[in-house]
Amino acid sequence: MATIENRITSDGKKSFRVKIRLRGYPIQSATFERLTDARKWVQQTESAIREGRHFKTSEAKRHTLSEMIDRYIRDELPKKPRSLRNQKTQLLWWKERIGTYLLSDVTTPLIVSCRDKLASEPINEKNPTKLRTPATINRYLAALSHVFTIAVKEWGWVEDSPLRKVSKPKEPRGRVRFLADDERERLLIACKESSNPYLYNIVVLCLSTGARKMEILSLRWKQVDFYRGVIVLDDTKNGDRRVLPLTGLALGLMKAHSKVRNIESDLVFPSGQKPQKPVEIKKAWEAALAKAKIENFRFHDLRHSTASYLAMNGATLAEIAEVLGHKTLQMVRRYSHLSEAHTIKVVANMNAKIFG
Repeated sequence: MATIENRITSDGKKSFRVKIRLRGYPIQSATFERLTDARKWVQQTESAIREGRHFKTSEAKRHTLSEMIDRYIRDELPKKPRSLRNQKTQLLWWKERIGTYLLSDVTTPLIVSCRDKLASEPINEKNPTKLRTPATINRYLAALSHVFTIAVKEWGWVEDSPLRKVSKPKEPRGRVRFLADDERERLLIACKESSNPYLYNIVVLCLSTGARKMEILSLRWKQVDFYRGVIVLDDTKNGDRRVLPLTGLALGLMKAHSKVRNIESDLVFPSGQKPQKPVEIKKAWEAALAKAKIENFRFHDLRHSTASYLAMNGATLAEIAEVLGHKTLQMVRRYSHLSEAHTIKVVANMNAKIFG
């Protein structure tokens, strides 16, 4: 039920004060200079309350984007320690650009405008020609999108996310750089001759299992099960538990390495100066690449090498995804051309069976 009161201000101006009382809801009030505006507000507000839209809109008008980002950084980001540093940087960028906007004013066109600024502005002043890649821009969008998702589902601050209709820049096809047989031989020799006593074992482990660099460097002895011949990763990048088969040369090296453990640390590859931290291998790795005369190759490409070897030896995309720990096949489709021979063989066997 709504009531409209005529009011006369001290300077003689006339206004209309409106109050809406609906059972089970707090009183809503507003003041207008024209009676037609007051009646229109009554009609729209009563409809919005009955349809469950009014109070969500009210919350969006009470909070700014800065307040939403601050709450997310305080309450939600600590739950994602692996993403905390990067996502905090990304969210603070959004806060700096449009943090003063009320959530009700953060629209899809506004986000699109910011997306385009992300693509055109330099990453830093020291290197004005270096711009963000499509993949990086998508990470910024994803970070803010999750903030809105939480605000919609759990906080009730907004009714919908403005990022739902924002198009993402198309990312280039994933890079595939793997070691040729002669490159692999030269690299392993250079790693074995390195001044870093762990480099050879680390590189063999990465090539053998397809594990990420930090998964191996942060490995602890309790995760290594020699009886079953596996390494158990409880805290992976995508949050799932993963088991790495430990076999062949990698298994032999690990068994030998286990006999000379550092008693000051439970890390498999501890730093010599600070045993509670993983060993630093950047300089030794770069020296090994130079000695082996291998160009255009990153440490992460060892993981690509493992996937490529699996594909060339008949593994399916689903099997490669399982080994690498990918939840979908999208990330491993880049290796599909390497498994063509296996696919042809499978189809040939099927044809031979059904047609003779």
